[in-house]
Amino acid sequence: MISYSNYSEKISLIKSKQLSLPENVRFFLNAIETKKNINAYNFVFDDIISKSEAIDKKIQSGAFGKLAGLVVAVKDVISIEGKPLTCSSKILRNFNSVYNATIIDKLLLSDALLIGKTNCDEFAMGSSNENSAYGAVLNPINEEYVPGGSSGGSAAAVAARLCDVAIGTDTGGSIRQPASFCGIYGIKPTYGRVSRYGLTAFASSFDSIGAFAKNIFDLAIVMETISGNDEYDSTSSELPVQNYSELMNISKKFKIGIPKEYFAEGLDGEVKLVIKEKISRLKKNGFEIVDISLPHSEYAISTYYILTTAEASANLSRYDGVHYGHRNISANNLNETYELSRTEAFGDEVKRRIMLGTYVLSSGYYDAYYVKAQRVRRLIKNDFEKAFSEVDLILTPTSPTTAFKIGEKKNNPLQMYLSDIYTTSANLAGIPAISIPAGYASNGLPVGLQILANQFQESLLFQIAKTLENLS
Repeated sequence: MISYSNYSEKISLIKSKQLSLPENVRFFLNAIETKKNINAYNFVFDDIISKSEAIDKKIQSGAFGKLAGLVVAVKDVISIEGKPLTCSSKILRNFNSVYNATIIDKLLLSDALLIGKTNCDEFAMGSSNENSAYGAVLNPINEEYVPGGSSGGSAAAVAARLCDVAIGTDTGGSIRQPASFCGIYGIKPTYGRVSRYGLTAFASSFDSIGAFAKNIFDLAIVMETISGNDEYDSTSSELPVQNYSELMNISKKFKIGIPKEYFAEGLDGEVKLVIKEKISRLKKNGFEIVDISLPHSEYAISTYYILTTAEASANLSRYDGVHYGHRNISANNLNETYELSRTEAFGDEVKRRIMLGTYVLSSGYYDAYYVKAQRVRRLIKNDFEKAFSEVDLILTPTSPTTAFKIGEKKNNPLQMYLSDIYTTSANLAGIPAISIPAGYASNGLPVGLQILANQFQESLLFQIAKTLENLS
């Protein structure tokens, strides 16, 4: 198959008939089969060949959508009508969605091709993609290591070239951390920038839908397509969506803040060196680099896990063995139906978070934990607001380490949760953030660099990413 570096090149090749879209799709299907052991997909759609033939004809006719022929994988927590929606959980193993998520409608209207549903941590709860009813996903860079989570299947699919781009979700780093571990681009937009209608809720005030790509252009064009207000999501913003793919070519010398809290104890020495080298290159190229402080960063992980588990406890109460999903058939009464169905079908990590969330919401603990965590969330947001009054962007590592080995942290939840120490703050504050490939450690694994911007300033993230792409 003829290679291409981004979607712009791909569409030009298809128009000139140097590249056949059905053959391109077959390439991806063959690659998925060849690399089946990576376990990136829960489901591959068998109707994609016929759909690719129809889109190929539209391209040749000259009347085609903005993403015509772009092959997109979708995390298995997002609704596609008539397709499985399992959230990588046994409790939804046989459930098919009855409607499209808003972002799916936007992708289809743009003539994108949906190739399948990607594996993920169960109900998007995890940092390694080991908590899936369909088994762990392997990192295609080195299959002994995790790809990150919870959107590990989407990240692995892009990194292994099993699709052009992939859709993921980010509640506390679930796009950025896998992007870092797999050496690709991944963005979490501002909360409310992309509609959550059709997304299975984990923590409703944190969840964001974003994307992965191997290049910044593809990421930008997908995000400008799926973003925007939606009457079905009351939390979606009415602010107009900028043309990210064009604005990213604007060259600006930003003032960039480096928070001291993100470069303290706990950051791997090699990761620190890679990030510092990128900072040095930006400085040499005329960017103003200043030290800043985000003083409440130390409370981010504890605040995040109190609030998200509380929301998860409420959101997952709908899986009761009665309305839909798995039901235990030996139960003698309603309470047994609830208890046995959930016991059989929820995985350990989901059960852990439900119990934590129920505890912090319970009488006698609500004020001490949940209410206090909400107050700290406001303080963390205040830290960012103050910082963005002084700088344009904030630069940090995406993760304190490179990818860790499969099984290394699975039995130590606290150690696993610390993998998200640099990413959860963006979700607490509702701001956009991107992970950019920064280089490699001596173990051959990728290092990700995280850039954060103020609310609805995604265009700045694409501009700095484009600058760094040109500097690399």
